[in-house]
Amino acid sequence: MSQHRVIVIGSGIAGASTAFALARRGAAVTVVDAADAGQATDASAGIVSPWASAIEGPCYELYAAGAAYYPRVVELLAAAGARRTDYRRTGALLVSDDPARLAEAQARVEARARTAGGAVGEVRRIGDDEVRALFPPLAPGLEGVYITGGGRVDGRTLRDALLAGAAHHGAVRVQGRARLRPRPHGAPHVEVTASGEVLVADDVVVAAGAWTNELLEPVAARVPVEPQRGQITHLRLDGVDTSAWPSVHPLSHHYLVAFDDSRVAVGATRETGSGFDARVTAKGQWQVLSDALRIAPGLAEATLIETRAGLRPLAETGSPVVGALPGVGGLHVVTGFGAAGLTMGPLTGDALARSILEAAVPAEIAAFAP
Repeated sequence: MSQHRVIVIGSGIAGASTAFALARRGAAVTVVDAADAGQATDASAGIVSPWASAIEGPCYELYAAGAAYYPRVVELLAAAGARRTDYRRTGALLVSDDPARLAEAQARVEARARTAGGAVGEVRRIGDDEVRALFPPLAPGLEGVYITGGGRVDGRTLRDALLAGAAHHGAVRVQGRARLRPRPHGAPHVEVTASGEVLVADDVVVAAGAWTNELLEPVAARVPVEPQRGQITHLRLDGVDTSAWPSVHPLSHHYLVAFDDSRVAVGATRETGSGFDARVTAKGQWQVLSDALRIAPGLAEATLIETRAGLRPLAETGSPVVGALPGVGGLHVVTGFGAAGLTMGPLTGDALARSILEAAVPAEIAAFAP
């Protein structure tokens, strides 16, 4: 019996997760990517702690299930020889100087913890001294809610691990700009052109993030996704051990994520309407640093290493778009995660792989069909 052939267009978190899940199940996978500047995964530092989110319904269920899936995907990657993901459960810290807002957030997390199967860990209210003991650069006068199950991950290292894991299971990569080629009536396979080659497969997955609709033009299809620029700055606190610091959420759009190498990522902007402009801007840099130093003035003397800009695939509906594209046999999409891609991506890619190979839509993604 021949292998099921699948082309995955895009190598961000969505494409890499799908490719890994397909390849480890025995599919013959080809990953095609143009390496466009502005890939969201390349710029992102992920907080894997969805339980305080205001998101509800199926989207929240996917968000929470994505967080719970992380230990499993890390285990699968280790078995494939890809051991570095920069994923670690260092806890998540909600902070505010408004006790009422913190109490509301704590109640939401505790309610969700009761159905999360232990993924949330312990949830407890803490005072100013303990807040700064956990994350020393924070401003005085803040109270917190500490969630021990919160994790963090670096987009670049996780993506690289997933692609390496896919390669371990036989996936190949083609560098170049992919184009879908509408197949003649009755043709048995989907075709993709890339770098002058015609690639033939049983199924094609478009995991091109903000560029998804550009890929879908030849088949006269569109999904409700647009680019949203996010700028995130990386700081270094020389000589400071940041490896155990929790991620910080000031109950706002911005955050602080500490990593093992004395590095703290701060961000991020949410610039809807940015188009495909992946520049770091003066206004964006000012916003990121202003937000960070207002909540954590102790970062003022940190070294500014770099600022990354990525174009998130923002769904007009607020929910991701995942599954087979109606009317175009063998064509699937996975996009629209917005700022939640690093949490949702690995589980969603695994579910889409199951959908393709088993011809049945898993419950995790049933609500997000195109």
